[in-house]
Amino acid sequence: MIIQHVETWTDKLPLTRPYVIATREVSTVDLHFVRLESHLGVSGYGCAAPTMVTSESPEECFQAMDSLAHDVLMRQNVQMIRPVTLELQRQCLNFPSALAALDMAVYDLLARSIGVSVASLIGHPMKPLPTSITIGILPLEQTLEEAQEYISRGFRCLKVKLGLNYEEDLARLHALRSICPENVTIRVDANQGYTLEQTTDLLHALHALNLELVEQPLVREEDHQMIVFPHEARQRMAADESLICPSDALRLSNGMPFGIWNIKLMKCGGITGALTIADIAEMTGIELMWGCMDESVISIAAALHTAYACSQTRYIDLDGSFDLSRDTAHGGFVLSDGYLHILDEPGLGVTQ
Repeated sequence: MIIQHVETWTDKLPLTRPYVIATREVSTVDLHFVRLESHLGVSGYGCAAPTMVTSESPEECFQAMDSLAHDVLMRQNVQMIRPVTLELQRQCLNFPSALAALDMAVYDLLARSIGVSVASLIGHPMKPLPTSITIGILPLEQTLEEAQEYISRGFRCLKVKLGLNYEEDLARLHALRSICPENVTIRVDANQGYTLEQTTDLLHALHALNLELVEQPLVREEDHQMIVFPHEARQRMAADESLICPSDALRLSNGMPFGIWNIKLMKCGGITGALTIADIAEMTGIELMWGCMDESVISIAAALHTAYACSQTRYIDLDGSFDLSRDTAHGGFVLSDGYLHILDEPGLGVTQ
């Protein structure tokens, strides 16, 4: 199954609903795409979504993706997927989202070529899980309005961004909890915006607010301080910015400051890197959450297929394509009553 043709392109997409988090405001997103075509006419797709988390500029990311697609992948046999993806890793260490796009395109092409889904190619697909949908840092009234809209659309898991003002965050959470039905789950993400003292205070309110989990309260450089929290509390804490690549997974395995790891394909370089982190999680008993940036259905589908193939997966936060003003691709998954279902189609199930 030889790669005979490569196509790359880029698109700047406005969001239908701009949002604020502790580290930045987001209103548009630069996405880069790749299509690999085999000598038999089968295509595989990938998407890169570079952000400040991956330390890639859009221009550098696209240049790396384009040059590696042509220089490394052309004339490669994707049936030799392990050597191919490892060579990509060796040559693309500084551009994880570019690597992610190329990596998932290789998996998509191979799975399509043999007529199976990517999830079936790499594991035994699990039952669908509900995805959370994100509410940015908003004034109280807008937070409640947005939550009610999402609940009316069938979502049963809300992820609330925090981290700019602790007192306002707490007021928003208490008000939100008071209007949400019991079957609606609330998880929160501080994006490194809290101090140790504020995190401690939030943990004291965890049960009263009935929060499912707390994502990345402290800055990455201070995550070792979370060892002071009881084991039960740390089991409800999720690493995001602290977990970029497999070497971070090894670091976090020592002392285990987090009981949950948030894997994002754009951080770890795609499906291959994600599977390495998932293996470490399985060995250490860590639960997995799968997140995303603002992305096309191509890369959301890649994350979903990988998540459903991993036994440690417990949480899904794959809402990154919902607010794109448009997308270059279609399909990939079906959203039904807040649950994400992969399609019974070869590869990632996406079409251009």
